[in-house]
Amino acid sequence: MNAFYINGNLVDVHQKKIYPAEIKVEGTKISTIREIPDSELTSRSYILPGFIDAHVHIESSMLIPSEFARLAVVHGTVATVSDPHEIVNVCGMEGVEFMIRNGKTVPFKFNFGAPSCVPATPFETAGAVLDSSDVETLLKREDIKYLSEMMNFPGVLTSDKEVMKKIAAAHRLNKPVDGHAPGLRGDQAKQYIAAGITTDHECFTREEALDKLKCGMKIIIREGSAAKNFEVLIDLLHDYPDDMMFCSDDKHPDSLVLGHINQLCARSVTKGIGLFKVLQAACVNPVLHYKLDTGLLREGDPADFILVKDLKDFIVEKTFINGELVAEDQKSKIKSQKSAIINNFSCSKKKPEDFTCSLLTSCLPDRQAHLSPLTSHLLSAGQAGSLLTIPVIEAFDGQLITDKLTLSPAIINDQMISNPDEDILKIVVVNRYHDAPVAKAFIKNFGLKKGAIASSVAHDSHNIAAVGVDDESICCAVNLVIKMQGGISAVSDEKELILALPVAGLMSNEDGYKIAEAYTAIDKMAKELGSGLSAPFMTLSFMALLVIPHLKISDKGLFDSDRFCFMNTDDVN
Repeated sequence: MNAFYINGNLVDVHQKKIYPAEIKVEGTKISTIREIPDSELTSRSYILPGFIDAHVHIESSMLIPSEFARLAVVHGTVATVSDPHEIVNVCGMEGVEFMIRNGKTVPFKFNFGAPSCVPATPFETAGAVLDSSDVETLLKREDIKYLSEMMNFPGVLTSDKEVMKKIAAAHRLNKPVDGHAPGLRGDQAKQYIAAGITTDHECFTREEALDKLKCGMKIIIREGSAAKNFEVLIDLLHDYPDDMMFCSDDKHPDSLVLGHINQLCARSVTKGIGLFKVLQAACVNPVLHYKLDTGLLREGDPADFILVKDLKDFIVEKTFINGELVAEDQKSKIKSQKSAIINNFSCSKKKPEDFTCSLLTSCLPDRQAHLSPLTSHLLSAGQAGSLLTIPVIEAFDGQLITDKLTLSPAIINDQMISNPDEDILKIVVVNRYHDAPVAKAFIKNFGLKKGAIASSVAHDSHNIAAVGVDDESICCAVNLVIKMQGGISAVSDEKELILALPVAGLMSNEDGYKIAEAYTAIDKMAKELGSGLSAPFMTLSFMALLVIPHLKISDKGLFDSDRFCFMNTDDVN
């Protein structure tokens, strides 16, 4: 049996003390931990339990699990609690199998859940449906650790039969149920939690998180590439160290290259949060809550631990998983490997006229009959101008929520068009699973002054979403994605870029560091087109997520997430 010794300043989260110690590792386990005199230390590094991302969609990194692990271990991440609902919305049960199978090819602890909402709503076209029977089949597996985020919170509040069956199956099998209820407070939050839902990573105000904490829910502080809630929520960790965790949720590859949960630890300490409270959230709470087979730096535990230079910046020097050195000196020891490709993509090349938005026949087909007599008359005469108003999505940097604006569109030849001067751009969603009419609407705050961007990563059904300044550019960007059977694209008159994502139209099976470089290049181009968003592609991907307030768009049309129904002609004046 392979055995070795490591010594350093051991950070004992359980006893809340730091002392010089020697750890003996035999095989995959820690066999002994021995306190030693300071004079015997050969290393002044600090030994910590490994970090855990308590809620992440691996697919959002655009990397297959083996490549995600390769990048994450450099930052001391040893395990993730991973919801595979992105690939499952595209490929069904085969998607779960792909993620588990690929994850097992590397020394990393992926803990996958059973997706609870495939599709997320009945108001969009997905590539698969998982009913309560499918979900229970998954939950019976030992390698499925929990029921993934219950996004259908209206279904919980109305005791929808299928929703309650899924929750009941998890309870019966003694597996936790993850939540997803942005903005839910008061009696409705209590009802949601009373259904046996134990976590939420969607809180975007301190008051909301505190409300849920007081009702017994565990709150996961999210800091991803698009949604950033750390600053608003972190002070709650002072008083609720046993009930909070850290997660990224959705993290693009360029961001993962720079850091992971270690960054949140460094920021937390800078905010004055006690070290042991920080490590409780980053290392211990996910293991206890999800019953993970991940070591917590105790005798007999799996040898999952890290060495860091100091307890301020948390720069990771070494990462061990099951006793294997998987990263050292900021370099991964996990080898890059390609995987098989699975996908579900079947739509035809589009034409610019597919994206035109007529005043009378756009996304609200019965519009003319509902316009006021004066507006209808002026519209017919081509003189409606600012009298016509339409609902417009307002996007926010660093947030998944949107606002609902009422604005006047730019009109040329009876067509509503993008207005870059006012930053009101056309947004479309194209069905990727079969040919269907294109859904069209308008959005503010993307900032493009020319060209367009498009993506087959569009939560949660992953049709093709695009934003642009004119129909020709939008069409070109969409067709690049269709040609590659998935990817993200950016186009202008002078240049076209595409990052191909052949695995379910969500992930690449190439070297993760190369994909991070390619993503950085296309992200730079999107910003050169005028976008001021910190992560324009990530923000675009969430504009089709109907379960997040307030106004979104699916492949079937503009959607009011507050009323949980499509916008109708009464919303146009």
